[in-house]
Amino acid sequence: MFDHVIKGATVVDGTGAPARTADVGIRDGRIAAVGRVTGEARTTEDAHGLVLTPGFVDPHTHYDAQLFWDPYATPSLNHGVTTVAAGNCGFTLAPLHPDRPEDADYTRRMMSKVEGMSLVALEEGAPWSWHGFGEYLDALDGRIAVNAGFMVGHCALRRYVMGPDAVGGQPSRRQLEAMVALLHEAMDAGAWGLSTTQSSTHSDGDGRPVASRHAEPAELLALARAVGEHEGTQIEAIVAGCLDQFSDAEIDLLVEMSAAAGRPLNWNVLTVDAAVPERVPRQLGASERARKAGGRIVALTMPILTPMNMSLGTFCALNLIPGWGPVLGLPVPERIARLRDAEVRAELLRRARSKEAGVFRRLADFGRYVIGDTYSEANRGLTGRVVRDIAAERGQDPFACLVEICAEDGLRTVLWPMPSDNDPASWALRAETWQHEDVLLGGSDAGAHLDRMCGAPYTTRFLGDCLRGRKLVGLEQAVKMLTDDPARLFGLRERGRVREGWHADLVLLDPERIDAGQARLVHDLPGDSPRLDSRAIGVRAVWVNGVEAIRDDVVTGAVPGRVLRSGRDTRTVSTR
Repeated sequence: MFDHVIKGATVVDGTGAPARTADVGIRDGRIAAVGRVTGEARTTEDAHGLVLTPGFVDPHTHYDAQLFWDPYATPSLNHGVTTVAAGNCGFTLAPLHPDRPEDADYTRRMMSKVEGMSLVALEEGAPWSWHGFGEYLDALDGRIAVNAGFMVGHCALRRYVMGPDAVGGQPSRRQLEAMVALLHEAMDAGAWGLSTTQSSTHSDGDGRPVASRHAEPAELLALARAVGEHEGTQIEAIVAGCLDQFSDAEIDLLVEMSAAAGRPLNWNVLTVDAAVPERVPRQLGASERARKAGGRIVALTMPILTPMNMSLGTFCALNLIPGWGPVLGLPVPERIARLRDAEVRAELLRRARSKEAGVFRRLADFGRYVIGDTYSEANRGLTGRVVRDIAAERGQDPFACLVEICAEDGLRTVLWPMPSDNDPASWALRAETWQHEDVLLGGSDAGAHLDRMCGAPYTTRFLGDCLRGRKLVGLEQAVKMLTDDPARLFGLRERGRVREGWHADLVLLDPERIDAGQARLVHDLPGDSPRLDSRAIGVRAVWVNGVEAIRDDVVTGAVPGRVLRSGRDTRTVSTR
């Protein structure tokens, strides 16, 4: 007897093969039959006119903490994501040293600063009952609704072994050996591998460069070699050049790490903009060099434009523009006074438009910003309006106009920068870039930057665009990009395809409606903290391991997800 039969669906199986009409039978968490299914079933549903796909795999999330208070990993699960890769960018909640309880506080403050997580939610929403990485995985096992795999963060390894000296210090030979041993222990427990960052934008809760930014190449290569000794492992790495273009030294480092491990290395996120035509060839040049050296470097890239919710009152991407941090870090009254100073504004604009600003230069066209929520009577009626139009009415420079609007709200005004790379040439370049063998769709950052961006709906929005919008790729190829491609990169065992005997991670969707709703601010985190959410449109149902977890954008309450452990649930992926 089948547990459930889906009748007459248009099956897009994840391999890129043409869609076909078929029934799919589920039994004991697996796909038991695909074709014309007969026999008894506990439940059956008619899926004629609907599309059935494998569950989507998000290769870059930060659900490490959120899964404790939200086992459904919303809104990702609503948008068909059944497997998430977490523990990215060098940041994890484990391991924690058993003799230093202050390390948990340091980790919470670091995650709040560098990944935009609510500090109150981190303090109140997670149990913080673990020390070893295996204990952390055990704390999640059996209580989540999605499948989740976790890298182990370099910053946590350094902090465990070196204590406060992890920031600014270099490990002794014995400390490096201890760090490598700790990484081995984490991978023995099921960690997917190592994640690390050397990005200049990553600072801890005290404003200092995070621990892994102090690591020398010898340390990174020692850890990479350890990754290569375990089955089904990976490396995820962030360097400063990920934001714009790699330096020669960064390419050398990434290539050497992947080759030393004999494992794929992925990085987030490749920004595609036709106005900067040299960026994509430069970034993908690292992949070409890696293959010649026996490694593999994979670039993650988003197939949609993700709006950023920003303000002059909270830490956001504007703080990362060179020279802006000291001004935007001042107390609000002093910050307003400085921003109202014409000479200060002129210097900030100069820095934002300079070459050193890199990818952040796109944020400097303040006339293109749209005003979001406002809070003062003086700003009544401005929500939804473009700053350039308001400035023209007032006879002001756009940046001066934006500052005055924000000042009236005590800098609480929500700002939405309009993307500069939404032109036909940029979309044509994206379609071309997606075909590269070392480019993978994804990089949502879901679980992080909660009140500033909402990347989780990239799956449904991309499919809607493929079916009814730009149609840059066909449905079968689009589904493969969201399912089988990431599953194969991570070596997921028997996931990513609609195939008999494979795990029943499935999405049933309406091709006429599939899309994502506009991001909206909700207050549903522990401590009533805010985050951006987006409803899924046209997703009829989502199954995880054969159990219905979503029905019409509502969670069912089931928690059928699994902690996916390296070796057991992943196989080694060749770099050749």
